Amino acid sequence: MRSFWAALPTEGRWLLSTVAIQTLGRGLTLPFTLIYLHEVRGFELGLSGTLMALIAIVGLLVTGPGGTMTDRHGARAVLLVGISAMAVGNVVLAFATTPLVAALALVLIGFNFGASWPAFNALIAAVVTGELRQQYFGINFALVNLGIGVGGIVGGVFADVHRPGTFTAIFVANALTGLVPLVLLLGPLRHVHGRATAPEDGTTPATVGYLAILRQPAVRWLTLLTFVGTFIGYGQHEAGFPGFARQAAEVSTRTIGLAFAVNTVVIVVLQFSVLNRIKRHLRTRVMIAMAGIWAAAWGLLGLAGVVPGGGVAIAGVLAYMGVFALGETLLQPTVPAMANDLASDHNRGRYNAITAAAFQGGAIAGPVVAGFLLQHHLAAAYIAVMVAGCAAIAAMALVLERHVPASANGGAAVASTTSGAV
Repeated sequence: MRSFWAALPTEGRWLLSTVAIQTLGRGLTLPFTLIYLHEVRGFELGLSGTLMALIAIVGLLVTGPGGTMTDRHGARAVLLVGISAMAVGNVVLAFATTPLVAALALVLIGFNFGASWPAFNALIAAVVTGELRQQYFGINFALVNLGIGVGGIVGGVFADVHRPGTFTAIFVANALTGLVPLVLLLGPLRHVHGRATAPEDGTTPATVGYLAILRQPAVRWLTLLTFVGTFIGYGQHEAGFPGFARQAAEVSTRTIGLAFAVNTVVIVVLQFSVLNRIKRHLRTRVMIAMAGIWAAAWGLLGLAGVVPGGGVAIAGVLAYMGVFALGETLLQPTVPAMANDLASDHNRGRYNAITAAAFQGGAIAGPVVAGFLLQHHLAAAYIAVMVAGCAAIAAMALVLERHVPASANGGAAVASTTSGAV
């Protein structure tokens, strides 16, 4: 960790040092937004779920334009707009008493989600290059989980449905945490625009559209792999996993909450060690290892459903989240690093937008499929679909390996550690 920190440029240190603080506010509200809309504001549960879906839907719609704007105007400019929208959205949501006002707030939050994701990854890639980039994405992921985990614990202790003011407070606090990146972007990082112009030698077009990028086999396979990985991974965390744990494994909500805590702890504790072990390996092989680990995790959850309601079920649910978290520590450093190594500096926003769209698509499709299977009491089929998805990831990683250049697959070291786009 000391050598990594010493190798980082000053801009990278600024970005990384505040990640946990920025995501603390997100953790305060993420597990409790649906509860707030339904139990505090009195909206029907179906309506509350529909309102929550606006975040993902708007995020998906905005991702493409957000990537284009990142390339044209720079990641910093897009982040300033997106983070401002997030802060305003959370303040509006804190005082929303009607579905229309809540919808407006959630649209603003979704706008930030869609626009800021490709912009933030592009900003990181503008600051950090080479082997440091993969390490950076991994450590950033661990710190994001730390902030969300701590925020979730604090929110769970503080928020009380019988005291509506406590929910107002956590949404306002989430808005205030947005001031941290705004201060960074307007202060120490005001010169890091994250924008690069195309070479003038005529060898590289000034702009490349999304269709042209997707015609590259490496990008297509990486995008498909990201979609499937999200579908069987993060797309199940908010619906499929809790639904299976309650319906098939018959464990308590307390056990489910503890499982998410286990997930956070494993990521925070193991991410640094995992980064050290994978940095000499091809990223596609790391993805294959991740697929095997995730398949084992889903098998453990399936075991919990075979013997429901007892200690074995509880152990299976907790073990699932721990093993799944280990796979996450392999996924998060590799996919964004590969996407940015495939990209050219002046089209980095679009490449990151494609990855973000694949992630959001998987996050939308995952709960839909899980809900259908679990509603029809097809728990065994649900686990089978998840394990099949893991096998598909391994197969796609092998195909991807044939198309991705060595420089983007961890097979060639890049000597430079800073980018001229700063």
